[in-house]
Amino acid sequence: MIPAAWRELVKFLLILTAVVTCSGFANSQTPGPQSDSATADSQNASEVLKKLDQLVEHNRQLEEQNRELMDQIVSYHQVLAKQAGSLPEATDKVKEVEPSTGSATVGDPQQIDQPKAVANSTSPEEGPYKWGGYTPNLGYKIANTDRGDLSVSIYSYARYLNQLGLDATYQDAFGSVKNVQQRQDFQLQKVQIKFLGWIMNPKFRYFLYAWSSNASQGLGAQVVLAGNLNYTFNKHLSVGAGIRSLPGTRSVEGNFPFWLGVDTRLIADEFFRPSYTSGVWAWGKISDRLDYIAMLGNNLSTLGVSAAQLNNGFDTLSTSLVWTPTTGEFGPGFGDFESHQKLATRLAAHFTRSTEDKQEQPSSDQFENTQIRLEDGSVIFTPNLFGPGISITDVTYKMAAFDGGLKYHGFSMEVEYFLRWLNHFKGPDTTGLAPIFSHGFQMQTSAMVLPKTLQVYLGGSTIYGKYGNPWDFRAGVSLFPFHNRVVRWNNEFLYLHKSAVGYTSVPFALGGTGPVFHTNLELAF
Repeated sequence: MIPAAWRELVKFLLILTAVVTCSGFANSQTPGPQSDSATADSQNASEVLKKLDQLVEHNRQLEEQNRELMDQIVSYHQVLAKQAGSLPEATDKVKEVEPSTGSATVGDPQQIDQPKAVANSTSPEEGPYKWGGYTPNLGYKIANTDRGDLSVSIYSYARYLNQLGLDATYQDAFGSVKNVQQRQDFQLQKVQIKFLGWIMNPKFRYFLYAWSSNASQGLGAQVVLAGNLNYTFNKHLSVGAGIRSLPGTRSVEGNFPFWLGVDTRLIADEFFRPSYTSGVWAWGKISDRLDYIAMLGNNLSTLGVSAAQLNNGFDTLSTSLVWTPTTGEFGPGFGDFESHQKLATRLAAHFTRSTEDKQEQPSSDQFENTQIRLEDGSVIFTPNLFGPGISITDVTYKMAAFDGGLKYHGFSMEVEYFLRWLNHFKGPDTTGLAPIFSHGFQMQTSAMVLPKTLQVYLGGSTIYGKYGNPWDFRAGVSLFPFHNRVVRWNNEFLYLHKSAVGYTSVPFALGGTGPVFHTNLELAF
């Protein structure tokens, strides 16, 4: 574009020179008869002035185009210089940001796929200029200034679910026969729109999101507007405030959506884990291979619970300690999509404690909420559950989880063991009610049959306790058509035995026994 503009300018100068020369030559000629020469001079002068006016206007337009081109060149140069100078820093920022909650990821340099260079060129060979950058799972950068930036990311998936093979009823530990909800439907299951970036200082970050569960239309917390703010002092200490998951098991450390299944856990994990709540937290590195998260929150689950329902105790505490002894990282989640060339290992411990009362627990069908349940799926706050007149209104919940895993050349194996104690019951006739202890485990293994393209996996879990021993098994296959995590087609078969958990946003049904199939098309950019 610039050479063409200069050619027009040279052409203009040549025309202008010719016009001025012709005008000077005409004025230097000996005048003829006054009447003819006056008329001719007047006509010539008028035409010359008209041409000069046209040339002046053309010159003005060329100068304006030239200024615009120079402004664009300067702007492109600044953008390219800024991107070229900040790419390593941006890569470090990617490593710090936790994809599910916006908090820092603990000890995972491969937490998400590394950012790729964006084509920013006006060269015909390289294509048109593309504004903004893209980073997998952090989305598209739509603002980038000296005082902050903004990226937009979207997570969603469509699901077909078939639960018609489940038994129609089940019997709980107290002899009551209950119906099992059997479903067959298509759903745009979930939509999450994330807004994230930094403001005023790159260490001060925000993570805000809108989150919906379309299968739970009409229920409380079906649509959630939430987020958090955090500040990084150094690699050893970052602090945050807002809403995030309590880090009581591995799946709620902040590795969503990088699971083997699409937005679904094994039933033991779902039974024992805490959920999302409002609070404050800190995280960082104790050493190069030892990381921590500690959170103080309002309760075990804030979704569907108003502030007026809280017990004012502010004693919900959840912690996680993660050791990655061989490589200092373990990838972003479950499975070895990254194909570690050196054996990656992980050992972790979690602990959660909370005093809960009946009114600060959401109703049993609320979206994405855990309940304090018995092994047969009964909610412990159910009146007369343990006998006539007995009704628990308050309970102390304690839960510990230990997990370990390895990843190597696309293969992974991961195990987790859970222990839970319920005691200090309050309520009518609860004196003398014995503490309740439950424990269980889960195991998952996977292999990338075709690197970054085709993954197969198996998993299973079991819960043990006085009120039942439910278990589940699953097998699945995932196709990554674009050889990255942005798009995934997942197919999964489950077999349930007296599931202790279940609600509309997950594929397993409360009390269900029998086969379940679901297929999902997932988008995460």
